[in-house]
Amino acid sequence: MSEDRRGQAEAFDAIGRHYDDAFPHKEGQLAAGRHLADALAPGSRILDVGCGTGLPTALQLAEKGHTVLGTDISSGMLELAEKNVPAAEFRLIDIADLTADGPDGIGRFDGIACFFALLMLPRPEIPQALRRLHGLLRPGGLMELSMVEADLDDATIPFLGHTIRVSGYLRDELRQVVRDAGFEITGEDTYAYAPASSDVPPEHQVFLHCRRG
Repeated sequence: MSEDRRGQAEAFDAIGRHYDDAFPHKEGQLAAGRHLADALAPGSRILDVGCGTGLPTALQLAEKGHTVLGTDISSGMLELAEKNVPAAEFRLIDIADLTADGPDGIGRFDGIACFFALLMLPRPEIPQALRRLHGLLRPGGLMELSMVEADLDDATIPFLGHTIRVSGYLRDELRQVVRDAGFEITGEDTYAYAPASSDVPPEHQVFLHCRRG
């Protein structure tokens, strides 16, 4: 893991259980999780990238009877996820190291949930990560992807008492980056959202429904 990413992981280790308290309302994520869970056949294999505490997505998918693998760079988050969602499997893997094949391969999936995980990458790494996720999906597989709409590249921001680095796109550019990685965009939803107990203006969360051709 790069030094920058290690710093991100340490911040989320420290945030830990406070994360879900700070973000209690996740209507967009819940709706996208339902969309993925309902669109796939029962018992489908789903990857939850940047799963955090496992709430709400890994739990939501597991309760629908799917086989869930959650990955994250924060060991502290994964400890919580294992307690929150005992029916799922969790592994400490950087998104840059996700691969289907080889000794460290995790296989292929019918579906992927990638909610806000790409925010943590510098912009040049985001297209690479999307192509990697495309390669982890079986043909016709589905991905639910969310990003915060923002014209940022590896910008430092305060987050729940810690400092993290984030990137983003305006939505037209985000759509193009996703299509360039080989995905078909079959739908889109947008939500305005602000953390609890915060006076910052709402952010615009973009959720894309994607399919691998």
